Amino acid sequence: MSTEVPLWWEDGALSLIDQTALPHEVRSRRCTTWEEVAEAIRSLRVRGAPAIGLAAAYGLALAAGDGSGSLGERLACLRVAAAGLRATRPTAVNLAWALDRLLAVADTAPNAAELPARLLAEAHALARADLAINRRLGAHGAALFPDGCSVLTYCNTGMLATGGWGTAFGVLRQAHEEGRGIRVIACETRPVLQGARLTAWELLGAGMPATLITDNAAAALMRAGDVHAVIVGADRIAANGDTANKVGTYALAVLAHAHGLPFYVAAPLSTVDLATSEGTVIPIEERSPDEVTMLAGVRVAPADIAVRNPAFDVTPHRLITAIVTEAGVLRPPYTVTLRAALESEAGRAAGGAGGRSASADAGAAR
Repeated sequence: MSTEVPLWWEDGALSLIDQTALPHEVRSRRCTTWEEVAEAIRSLRVRGAPAIGLAAAYGLALAAGDGSGSLGERLACLRVAAAGLRATRPTAVNLAWALDRLLAVADTAPNAAELPARLLAEAHALARADLAINRRLGAHGAALFPDGCSVLTYCNTGMLATGGWGTAFGVLRQAHEEGRGIRVIACETRPVLQGARLTAWELLGAGMPATLITDNAAAALMRAGDVHAVIVGADRIAANGDTANKVGTYALAVLAHAHGLPFYVAAPLSTVDLATSEGTVIPIEERSPDEVTMLAGVRVAPADIAVRNPAFDVTPHRLITAIVTEAGVLRPPYTVTLRAALESEAGRAAGGAGGRSASADAGAAR
């Protein structure tokens, strides 16, 4: 079992690290149908915007079956599977993005027999690209942090949340490997403790100096001067730069602003949704009350108490110092720089970028 990537294709099935068992046990889960992949996404066995996009892509490859039946029948089955996978987590745009990529490939298949191989090849390509993108993103972001600084992060944005390496975590890991002497402060991330269970596990595995804190300790540490910057991931970035991320991110952005600290978002451009004009229209997933009333299987709240459990919140673009992407470090106005970065990367992928960086395009646009 790999511990360098959260999911992999093996013997005709999708295998993934079951993140609900961490940090106490590293175990894998094998998915042989798209329905099993959907359950893994819904139950947080695999999580993180890029990772669930990849899982959904492999789930659709599984839905292609063995190529039996007519092409029309197989395409109809694929659309049913895509709808089921799309409904598992409504906030993260990477999931829908990956499904749309595979559906577009499916529509080019000349016959049913070729459909499974084409979809699997595209899923593999997305996984390879995600790892390469994370490496580029990390290199751009590491330069933001001066030597010896303490950086606070939230939720989990490492290997477990991506195709490998990580987004915000990947930036921090890159800075560590460059010898910048940074120290990471990881918030526990209630209610399901992705920071305490997952990020802390990855930090120890990477040998990075780190400290775990409760979420409500962040303000006190900022006031004491123990935090020099904040970096988080993203599940969807609107056209104006408003960013949906794990609930509690908005509070950290407000705190960082109040204490004069830079607040960075790190995410691949596949997380940018230009069709969503601003954060107020991003759908926010509400999860089970049990995540709030239970802790490690033990009830910690009265059984009859009403519960709200939004999984995400939206940070307004005015609180975001910069957005780190594979195209470079983008700064306001995000309505200009995000679009320029996407156009530049599209040109690069088509072989027409001519070596011009998206950050240079963004700067020219400003």
